[in-house]
Amino acid sequence: MRLADQLRAALARSGARGPVLIEGDIRDAVLEPVSGLTPAAVLVAVTDRREPGVILTRRTETLRRHAGQVAFPGGRIDCGEDAIAAALREAEEEIALPSHAVELVGPADRYVTVTGFQVTPVIGVVPPDLPLVPSAAEVADWFEAPLAFLLDPANHLEREIDWQGRRRRYYEILWNERRIWGATAAMIVNLARRLRDD
Repeated sequence: MRLADQLRAALARSGARGPVLIEGDIRDAVLEPVSGLTPAAVLVAVTDRREPGVILTRRTETLRRHAGQVAFPGGRIDCGEDAIAAALREAEEEIALPSHAVELVGPADRYVTVTGFQVTPVIGVVPPDLPLVPSAAEVADWFEAPLAFLLDPANHLEREIDWQGRRRRYYEILWNERRIWGATAAMIVNLARRLRDD
């Protein structure tokens, strides 16, 4: 079975089970109630190779929000766009990933960030070894992490930090000196729970 079909089938199987998902960064943070969430989308680009990987970016240090953090390519959903169109557009803008090279699997579970974004991860399968080029304004570099490693619950480390006077929990995944944490790690944890076979 092709990789895209395997991912579609795994997502479909999980629907009836209803795994416990992480809904957002704000689960135990002290914040004003979030209203008027900004819709956003990210592309979870899975490389079609014997050992599939996931394409991730490291944001530049000059960005106003989440500078230097590891993230999926993505951003705000523009007026007239849906999540799929926004994820594909942002991936092309950020790392020159051509939208025609993406075989869509479909959207995954939405996630609410502490900064007020409601993010829809869009899963797609892409050919391996695309000549990706980071946009200097937004992306410092990109890398591919093994899908199996990212989805392995043993690599989903739950951490705590003092934030706004209280303890806040978040997920962290460490791979080859790369620190994947916060919303990106939580979306990976959600995807892992969706795709789990048990």
